[in-house]
Amino acid sequence: MKITVKIGLLFAIIWMIVKISLFGMALENTLALSIATFANMFLLVAAISIGLYLQKRKDSESGNALRDIKNGLTSGIPYAVLVSIFIYFYYEKIDPEFNQHQIAESEIELDKNLNNPAKFKQLQESNPDFEVMTKAQIKKQILRNSSGVYSAKSTAILALLAMTVYSTINSLLITAIYRKIVFKNKV
Repeated sequence: MKITVKIGLLFAIIWMIVKISLFGMALENTLALSIATFANMFLLVAAISIGLYLQKRKDSESGNALRDIKNGLTSGIPYAVLVSIFIYFYYEKIDPEFNQHQIAESEIELDKNLNNPAKFKQLQESNPDFEVMTKAQIKKQILRNSSGVYSAKSTAILALLAMTVYSTINSLLITAIYRKIVFKNKV
Protein backbone atom coordinates (compact mmCIF):
# COMPACT_ATOMS: atom_id res chain seq x y z
CA MET A 1 0.00 0.00 0.00
CA LYS A 2 1.30 3.45 -0.90
CA ILE A 3 2.49 5.71 1.89
CA THR A 4 -0.04 8.35 0.84
CA VAL A 5 -2.96 5.95 1.34
CA LYS A 6 -1.57 4.84 4.71
CA ILE A 7 -1.25 8.45 5.85
CA GLY A 8 -4.81 9.23 4.74
CA LEU A 9 -6.21 6.23 6.62
CA LEU A 10 -4.12 6.99 9.72
CA PHE A 11 -5.39 10.57 9.90
CA ALA A 12 -8.97 9.39 9.32
CA ILE A 13 -8.63 7.06 12.31
CA ILE A 14 -7.24 9.94 14.37
CA TRP A 15 -10.30 12.04 13.47
CA MET A 16 -12.62 9.20 14.43
CA ILE A 17 -10.94 9.01 17.83
CA VAL A 18 -11.38 12.78 18.23
CA LYS A 19 -15.08 12.55 17.30
CA ILE A 20 -15.74 9.69 19.73
CA SER A 21 -13.79 11.53 22.45
CA LEU A 22 -15.91 14.64 21.95
CA PHE A 23 -19.04 12.50 22.22
CA GLY A 24 -17.68 10.94 25.42
CA MET A 25 -17.02 14.36 26.93
CA ALA A 26 -20.70 15.22 26.45
CA LEU A 27 -19.98 18.74 25.25
CA GLU A 28 -22.72 21.00 23.97
CA ASN A 29 -23.75 19.89 20.46
CA THR A 30 -22.68 23.06 18.66
CA LEU A 31 -19.30 23.19 20.42
CA ALA A 32 -18.55 19.53 19.76
CA LEU A 33 -19.61 19.92 16.13
CA SER A 34 -17.39 22.98 15.68
CA ILE A 35 -14.38 21.27 17.21
CA ALA A 36 -14.95 18.12 15.14
CA THR A 37 -15.35 20.14 11.95
CA PHE A 38 -12.16 22.13 12.46
CA ALA A 39 -10.29 18.97 13.47
CA ASN A 40 -11.58 17.31 10.30
CA MET A 41 -10.39 20.18 8.12
CA PHE A 42 -6.99 20.31 9.82
CA LEU A 43 -6.43 16.55 9.70
CA LEU A 44 -7.44 16.37 6.04
CA VAL A 45 -4.96 19.09 5.11
CA ALA A 46 -2.32 17.45 7.30
CA ALA A 47 -2.91 14.06 5.63
CA ILE A 48 -2.50 15.57 2.18
CA SER A 49 0.56 17.60 3.20
CA ILE A 50 2.38 14.83 5.01
CA GLY A 51 1.42 12.15 2.50
CA LEU A 52 2.58 14.25 -0.43
CA TYR A 53 5.76 15.28 1.38
CA LEU A 54 6.71 11.69 2.20
CA GLN A 55 5.89 10.54 -1.33
CA LYS A 56 8.00 13.30 -2.90
CA ARG A 57 10.88 12.50 -0.57
CA LYS A 58 10.63 8.83 -1.55
CA ASP A 59 10.40 9.44 -5.31
CA SER A 60 13.70 9.19 -7.17
CA GLU A 61 12.45 11.15 -10.18
CA SER A 62 11.19 14.71 -10.09
CA GLY A 63 7.74 14.02 -11.59
CA ASN A 64 5.28 16.67 -12.65
CA ALA A 65 2.58 18.74 -11.00
CA LEU A 66 -0.23 16.44 -12.13
CA ARG A 67 1.48 13.48 -10.48
CA ASP A 68 1.87 15.48 -7.27
CA ILE A 69 -1.81 16.45 -7.29
CA LYS A 70 -2.72 12.79 -7.80
CA ASN A 71 -0.49 11.80 -4.89
CA GLY A 72 -2.12 14.45 -2.72
CA LEU A 73 -5.54 13.12 -3.65
CA THR A 74 -4.32 9.60 -2.87
CA SER A 75 -4.16 10.74 0.76
CA GLY A 76 -7.28 12.89 0.72
CA ILE A 77 -9.77 10.57 -0.95
CA PRO A 78 -9.27 7.53 1.33
CA TYR A 79 -9.53 9.93 4.27
CA ALA A 80 -12.80 11.34 2.91
CA VAL A 81 -14.31 7.92 2.21
CA LEU A 82 -13.40 6.43 5.59
CA VAL A 83 -14.58 9.51 7.52
CA SER A 84 -17.86 9.61 5.56
CA ILE A 85 -18.57 5.97 6.31
CA PHE A 86 -17.84 6.66 9.96
CA ILE A 87 -20.13 9.72 9.91
CA TYR A 88 -22.97 7.58 8.60
CA PHE A 89 -22.58 5.00 11.37
CA TYR A 90 -21.98 7.68 13.99
CA TYR A 91 -25.23 9.53 13.28
CA GLU A 92 -27.17 6.33 12.60
CA LYS A 93 -26.05 4.23 15.60
CA ILE A 94 -23.93 6.18 18.10
CA ASP A 95 -25.64 9.60 18.27
CA PRO A 96 -29.01 9.52 16.47
CA GLU A 97 -30.34 12.04 18.99
CA PHE A 98 -28.23 14.75 17.33
CA ASN A 99 -30.34 14.69 14.17
CA GLN A 100 -33.54 14.68 16.23
CA HIS A 101 -32.20 17.71 18.13
CA GLN A 102 -31.49 19.50 14.83
CA ILE A 103 -35.02 18.78 13.61
CA ALA A 104 -36.46 20.08 16.90
CA GLU A 105 -34.42 23.30 16.66
CA SER A 106 -35.52 23.72 13.07
CA GLU A 107 -39.15 23.32 14.17
CA ILE A 108 -38.74 25.95 16.90
CA GLU A 109 -37.22 28.41 14.43
CA LEU A 110 -39.97 27.63 11.94
CA ASP A 111 -42.66 28.31 14.56
CA LYS A 112 -41.07 31.70 15.28
CA ASN A 113 -41.09 32.56 11.59
CA LEU A 114 -44.67 31.38 11.09
CA ASN A 115 -45.91 33.42 14.06
CA ASN A 116 -44.16 36.57 12.88
CA PRO A 117 -46.52 38.20 10.32
CA ALA A 118 -43.72 39.82 8.29
CA LYS A 119 -41.66 36.64 8.06
CA PHE A 120 -44.76 34.56 7.35
CA LYS A 121 -45.56 36.86 4.43
CA GLN A 122 -41.95 36.51 3.15
CA LEU A 123 -42.24 32.74 3.46
CA GLN A 124 -45.45 32.69 1.46
CA GLU A 125 -43.93 34.88 -1.22
CA SER A 126 -40.80 32.72 -1.45
CA ASN A 127 -42.75 29.69 -2.66
CA PRO A 128 -45.84 29.96 -4.88
CA ASP A 129 -47.28 26.77 -3.33
CA PHE A 130 -47.27 28.37 0.12
CA GLU A 131 -49.54 31.24 -0.95
CA VAL A 132 -52.67 29.07 -0.70
CA MET A 133 -51.56 26.95 2.28
CA THR A 134 -52.33 27.44 5.94
CA LYS A 135 -49.62 27.79 8.59
CA ALA A 136 -50.07 24.15 9.60
CA GLN A 137 -49.74 22.93 6.01
CA ILE A 138 -46.62 25.05 5.42
CA LYS A 139 -45.08 23.77 8.65
CA LYS A 140 -45.81 20.17 7.72
CA GLN A 141 -44.30 20.63 4.24
CA ILE A 142 -41.12 22.31 5.52
CA LEU A 143 -40.61 19.77 8.32
CA ARG A 144 -41.02 16.90 5.85
CA ASN A 145 -38.23 18.39 3.72
CA SER A 146 -35.94 19.11 6.67
CA SER A 147 -36.24 15.59 8.10
CA GLY A 148 -34.61 14.28 4.91
CA VAL A 149 -31.77 16.76 5.26
CA TYR A 150 -31.07 15.74 8.86
CA SER A 151 -30.61 12.03 8.21
CA ALA A 152 -27.41 10.04 8.68
CA LYS A 153 -27.34 9.10 4.99
CA SER A 154 -27.62 12.66 3.68
CA THR A 155 -25.09 13.90 6.24
CA ALA A 156 -22.58 11.26 5.13
CA ILE A 157 -23.14 11.99 1.44
CA LEU A 158 -22.74 15.74 1.94
CA ALA A 159 -19.62 15.13 4.04
CA LEU A 160 -18.12 12.95 1.30
CA LEU A 161 -18.87 15.55 -1.33
CA ALA A 162 -17.46 18.41 0.75
CA MET A 163 -14.31 16.52 1.71
CA THR A 164 -13.71 15.46 -1.90
CA VAL A 165 -13.88 19.06 -3.09
CA TYR A 166 -11.77 20.20 -0.13
CA SER A 167 -9.20 17.48 -0.90
CA THR A 168 -8.99 18.52 -4.52
CA ILE A 169 -8.52 22.20 -3.74
CA ASN A 170 -5.93 21.52 -1.06
CA SER A 171 -4.05 19.05 -3.26
CA LEU A 172 -3.74 21.80 -5.86
CA LEU A 173 -2.61 24.40 -3.31
CA ILE A 174 -0.20 22.12 -1.46
CA THR A 175 1.31 20.91 -4.73
CA ALA A 176 1.90 24.51 -5.79
CA ILE A 177 3.51 25.35 -2.44
CA TYR A 178 5.72 22.26 -2.45
CA ARG A 179 6.83 22.75 -6.05
CA LYS A 180 7.57 26.47 -5.65
CA ILE A 181 9.04 26.54 -2.14
CA VAL A 182 9.83 23.22 -0.46
CA PHE A 183 11.11 21.10 -3.36
CA LYS A 184 12.36 23.97 -5.53
CA ASN A 185 15.68 22.26 -6.28
CA LYS A 186 14.09 18.91 -7.06
CA VAL A 187 11.68 20.18 -9.74
